[in-house]
Amino acid sequence: MDSTKNQPRKHKLIEHANGKSLEEINGTVEVPHGKNFWRTLFAYSGPGALVAVGYMDPGNWSTSITGGQSFQYTLMTTILISSLIAMLLQYMAAKLGIVSQMDLAQAIRARTGKALGIILWIMTELAIMATDIAEVIGAAIALNLLFHISLIAAVFITVLDVLLLLLLTKIGFRKIEALVACLILVILFVFAYQVVLSKPDWGAAMAGLLPSSNAVAKGPVVGGISPLTGSLGIIGATVMPHNLYLHSAISQTRKLDHTKVEDIRQTVRFTAWDSNIQLSLAFVVNALLLIMGVAVFKSGAVTDSSFFGLYDALNNTSMLSNGVLIAVAKSGVLSTLFAIALLASGQNSTITGTLTGQVIMEGFIHMRMPLWARRLITRLLSVVPVLLCVAMTAGETELQQHHAINMLMENSQVFLAFALPFSMLPLLMMTNSEVEMGEFKNAAWTKLLGWISVLGLTFLNLYNLPSTFEGFGLWSKGVADLLAWLTIVVIVALLIWTIVELYRGNKRFAAEHQAHPWETVATAE
Repeated sequence: MDSTKNQPRKHKLIEHANGKSLEEINGTVEVPHGKNFWRTLFAYSGPGALVAVGYMDPGNWSTSITGGQSFQYTLMTTILISSLIAMLLQYMAAKLGIVSQMDLAQAIRARTGKALGIILWIMTELAIMATDIAEVIGAAIALNLLFHISLIAAVFITVLDVLLLLLLTKIGFRKIEALVACLILVILFVFAYQVVLSKPDWGAAMAGLLPSSNAVAKGPVVGGISPLTGSLGIIGATVMPHNLYLHSAISQTRKLDHTKVEDIRQTVRFTAWDSNIQLSLAFVVNALLLIMGVAVFKSGAVTDSSFFGLYDALNNTSMLSNGVLIAVAKSGVLSTLFAIALLASGQNSTITGTLTGQVIMEGFIHMRMPLWARRLITRLLSVVPVLLCVAMTAGETELQQHHAINMLMENSQVFLAFALPFSMLPLLMMTNSEVEMGEFKNAAWTKLLGWISVLGLTFLNLYNLPSTFEGFGLWSKGVADLLAWLTIVVIVALLIWTIVELYRGNKRFAAEHQAHPWETVATAE
């Protein structure tokens, strides 16, 4: 008899992991069967909120508001199209997790070698850290504005959000979902309130949703950006790789019997409803941000598009568009609400970023560490460039400091352009596979839209790299373009390597399926 069987397991800081995705919460949420639509939808609601957070994080704010200030309602169509693409990709990610019982990182690693797995893990970690930089900046500025804490002290305080995460891990995943949903509603309320007060031209806003070549035109250039640059910025800030990994994992938190196809069908259906509803709210928030740029401020009034500049503009009655806004701004309500929404956005992203980090670490390199330790390490790494930026601009004017911090946030997002194709392409290939997905494989129209979206986003991200490198201001135009093209060559080579390994992995899976067809869950009776 094994005397160690019932002894408590000793936990190490770093452990081997090759089991269920986010094992502590996998399959822990009970769902009803045979109940009415609304009661069932409520049970499945939650994961979509955690995913939607990534589509309204601080990195989205300046792109949308600046787009509105510069080009009025022209870029509304860009926000709509990028939101629709996000809905399609998130649906595929959730479906992959539910049907295959693997998250995206696990599914990629199961088909690729160790070397490629490590490269993809590092790339995705960098993308998460880049997103974390925006969260650090957003939360630190919010603390500075609300409580007049020095920026450096506020940056260090953001590290303490690991304590919030420790608390949340004790209260249960369902309560985490509820907290995130409440913070989203706070953000939605703040911007809806400010936009309603601004009395925008709703007819022009609706007309802006219609596709137009003006949204991708290279002119006019306003404040150094064209409509094309603005559209690429919005797209880059909207569709992020970490959300695909996250959704494929947390879609598995609902308890279901994988031997019953009807259970899988119900979970896929209601998870899609949850995702699309929450992403629709994210679209509304981003649209409100753009409308805010058009209607809340006088045209061209905001020259400092950093969070500091926007906060000050909401206090500056000479920049606001009408008497109602001016009257409310005098009380300080507009600027305070803006800072509160910024803080809520940063804290929301803290939760989802940490969960995603755990997903990719377990999936790609089969390592696990406590969530608080992951958060502490990634946050400490993320604050370093922010602190360096603050220190290096200490002797410059306030406007230059704000511009430098804003540029750091925007330029950090370049890693998202690197990592996004390496999550989108495998996701599409695997959800197109009948061997992996059975009857839940992508329909013909989903495949078509999926390929258009994936190839289009990949092209736009790579197409924008030269201008992104030039925007760093570190090199001459010729050197920046050369480095950008070398980067593009490396990315394309890695993509080819990934596609080849995935193709071979799918062939291996197909051979195993032919040998053991009864093991395919999605077609089990």
